[in-house]
Amino acid sequence: MGIGAHALDELHGRPLATRISARTLVVLAVTSLARRSGNRHRRRAAHDLWLLAFVGVGAFIAVAYNLELFGGRLHGDPWFSLAWGAFPVLTAYFAAAETIRIEAVFAAAFAALLSHAQRRLSTPVRLVRRRTRAVTGRIELLDGSTIPITADSLTAEAEHALKTLSAAVVALAVALVLLRVT
Repeated sequence: MGIGAHALDELHGRPLATRISARTLVVLAVTSLARRSGNRHRRRAAHDLWLLAFVGVGAFIAVAYNLELFGGRLHGDPWFSLAWGAFPVLTAYFAAAETIRIEAVFAAAFAALLSHAQRRLSTPVRLVRRRTRAVTGRIELLDGSTIPITADSLTAEAEHALKTLSAAVVALAVALVLLRVT
């Protein structure tokens, strides 16, 4: 799903500024989404229509979010958190457990909140990296000293926080695996 979603995102507006042809991006998106939506779950979907609903919603989200359909109404921070945070957790839980329990809902809430934090930190960093020609200025402190404002000074703390969040998720994953196997 990730390859298809990123191909659609690049097809719509070129946020990564790649030189991949539009045709190649379309082939990647269609192939990835069709494979993910079709082959992997065909046998299980025959027995469980709920799984088929998850697959259909996932494919819809990937297309609607990344191509900013419906005037971009599904392409904002709340939708990012739900589509790329909560929904995959619920889908994976349902695929494994064949039900949704309260702990899955809380895990999905965790993933949505984590995705929201990631989005809030990464959006200004992407602005500076991708769309800013120059950064100038300084911060004047009460003691009279100054701190220059640079692209690095604007992005360094957010990037550090993003790396810390990534490490925290790995630590949580290891803890959950150890909880399960010990």
